Amino acid sequence: MTDSHPAPPPLLPEGLRDRLPDEAEAASRVMRALIDVFAGHGYRRVAPPIAEFRETLAAEGDASANSLLRFTDPVSRRTLAIRPDITRQIGRIATSSMAAQPRPMRLCYAGQVAKLAASTLWPEREMMQIGAELIGSDAVTAVCEIAKMAVDALAAAGVADISVDLTLPDLVDTLAVHALPLPDGNLDAVRAALDAKDAGALPWLGASAYLPLLAATGDFDTAIERLASIDAAGVLAGRIAALRAVNAAISGAARVTLDPTERHGFEYQSGIGFSFFAQYPADTQGRFGAFSIGRGGSYTISHANGRSEAAVGFSLYPDPLIMAGLGRSAGEAARLFLPIGHDVRAADTLRAEGWVTIAALSPDDDPLALGCTHVLDGVSATKV
Repeated sequence: MTDSHPAPPPLLPEGLRDRLPDEAEAASRVMRALIDVFAGHGYRRVAPPIAEFRETLAAEGDASANSLLRFTDPVSRRTLAIRPDITRQIGRIATSSMAAQPRPMRLCYAGQVAKLAASTLWPEREMMQIGAELIGSDAVTAVCEIAKMAVDALAAAGVADISVDLTLPDLVDTLAVHALPLPDGNLDAVRAALDAKDAGALPWLGASAYLPLLAATGDFDTAIERLASIDAAGVLAGRIAALRAVNAAISGAARVTLDPTERHGFEYQSGIGFSFFAQYPADTQGRFGAFSIGRGGSYTISHANGRSEAAVGFSLYPDPLIMAGLGRSAGEAARLFLPIGHDVRAADTLRAEGWVTIAALSPDDDPLALGCTHVLDGVSATKV
């Protein structure tokens, strides 16, 4: 028998959802706390558009091109895309409208991004991305500044139990040049084996010399000594010194670990990369606990004239933490009911003192039904 009352279509596409008042307000608090820390370090905020020409958000062949939500612009008749990431937009700004600005240039941002499909670890297709970029330098001092600022900002936003995992995204490429050469054509396979921690594949690929790298993981103090013991003809000396400097900058504020061969999510980074993790109480469905909340590192920006420029930065994705309760107010703000004909100046004064006011629109409005805790009685607030 045919169902004469089919289910109504969903109100929103899969992976998109409304942020209701408590969560939306918490997101604003978290964003404000992060941005305020960035601003205190001299990072100026920019706000690129939510959509751009497809080719400026992801070049042909880039893996990120598969994440683009595309549509045709009725004005230009060109293909546009909703941004899946803001970092590339910051690079465009730095190499175009702000190309003549003095370097190093410090920029920060906050906004929504959307992807074509959700990941297996996070079901949402839309999320908030907040970050900072230091354009014009990838010196160790720049990496230390960026990493420390990210940790300080997370702490200011109320994130607890922060961990930072350091990596060297182009380590294999560096070692393969002279120190630990590989058979022709095996570079990509060795990278993949190390990323997957597949010790059995390395000898088969002629990369037995890379096996000690798999042991140089875990707590930073132990792992860095294992990395330093690898005979790489001095190639690693500078990188090890840089890793020690970053650890010294952040170790007092976060737990630091090392995984020198981790490359997932660091495909365009070089030098030093870092991932941020946090612990947070699980929600009632038990979905939350430990989160990967962002990553960053040093990379290169290319200008239209062929010139390249060093940079270092990070992106944070706090939505999982916000859904788990980060940024929620410790208590409801006192809400003051304003009867019809109330003293307007008294209401202005009380709002300036921090009261939230709810004005009556008719004589029948009920203060309790509107969630008010007090009523304006003349020029004073009286508890309901």
